[in-house]
Amino acid sequence: MGSPAVVIDGVSKRFRMYHERNQSLKAAVMRGRRAKFDEFWALKDVSFEIPRGSTFGLIGENGSGKSTLLKCVAKILRPDKGSVAIDGSVAALLELGSGFHPELSGRENVYLNASILGMKKSEIDARFDEIVDFAGIGEFIDQPVKNYSSGMYVRLGFSVAINVDPDILLVDEVLAVGDANFQDKCMEKFADFRRAGKTVVLVSHTMGSLRTMCDEAAWLKHGSLVEVGAANDVVDEYVDEGHVERVELVDGGSRWGSGEAQLTKIELLDANERATTRVHTGDAITFRLHFATTKPIDKPVFGLALETVTGVYAWAHHSRDGQYVPDRIEGVGTIDLQVPALALQEGMYDLNASIVDYTTTHTFDFLRSCLRFDVISRTPHESGGIAVLGGRWGNLAETKAPEPGRTAEPRAKTPTRRRSRQASQ
Repeated sequence: MGSPAVVIDGVSKRFRMYHERNQSLKAAVMRGRRAKFDEFWALKDVSFEIPRGSTFGLIGENGSGKSTLLKCVAKILRPDKGSVAIDGSVAALLELGSGFHPELSGRENVYLNASILGMKKSEIDARFDEIVDFAGIGEFIDQPVKNYSSGMYVRLGFSVAINVDPDILLVDEVLAVGDANFQDKCMEKFADFRRAGKTVVLVSHTMGSLRTMCDEAAWLKHGSLVEVGAANDVVDEYVDEGHVERVELVDGGSRWGSGEAQLTKIELLDANERATTRVHTGDAITFRLHFATTKPIDKPVFGLALETVTGVYAWAHHSRDGQYVPDRIEGVGTIDLQVPALALQEGMYDLNASIVDYTTTHTFDFLRSCLRFDVISRTPHESGGIAVLGGRWGNLAETKAPEPGRTAEPRAKTPTRRRSRQASQ
């Protein structure tokens, strides 16, 4: 890693929050006083170092001071106290396309934006084709950017900024621009930066990306530094504190069905049968469904399904497939689905629950988003996705190359006993 690329020493930054503003000198004279304001300290005595050649993450809730600190590093803002020392050239991906003029073409805006970021015309000429190809808008490059879609706009801004080739790259919440293919290209570009020994400072709320990409991280809370260290450890501490006990979402979700049987309560229980909405990957858990009927129901089928909060369908299981169908239910009762080891990655999940008839074609009751819960990962982490497969790396096998100047020769076969007798005859 070598010497620090960035040294942040006792940085504090304040802003004025005005209750009312004097819009003119006349207004100030008429009021007979200056406008009233409160001081808000966005950063409070923050100090840490960012090693050269590392990918460093900044994490924290909205309003914790991450973007303000990044702007102080980029010299967009000046700290009220403390200092920021930088060793090397800097490019900042903070507000993509902020230097674009809507009436100019994409080509003209490439030169304008790249000039703002410090590139010379000869450098832009040399990289122009690469910038356009990376953005994937070649056929539209001579059209005014006011006609671009929002995705094309930010892709071109990202492409210009990332091709500046700085020593230090500052990235603020721009990992989600463009479609999946463009995001893959962005990740490859970040990997190229790392291999080239560049320093990347990354602000993101995507904890999976921070775990995968970052070597170290700093956690900010209400403008103060909480912790700095290895990225996995800091992210674990941040996620563990940030998850709170959740409540059922029946009112916030939706339900339908004929109503002869209804789900009255859905619980997630831990290994000690305590209700919770916060579990860890690998935990033994139980989903408990409480029900009530208005008449006897023959051979009811209970079902559960999970979705991520972004709507990805993750899992489903009903009691008929589980070969556990009661002959009849009547009155009030409960039924459990036990999961011996929760095989979900870290994230937030919504539970759907249902009671249907044996054919699964008639719905007595269906609850969408009846319970929301958080899954927190444990060491060792798996690298992405929804499922945890519990895979283990091992059994490395290598083929030994022949020594220089020699080729492998096949061994002579030993004659069989039958051939020996034939030869003696």
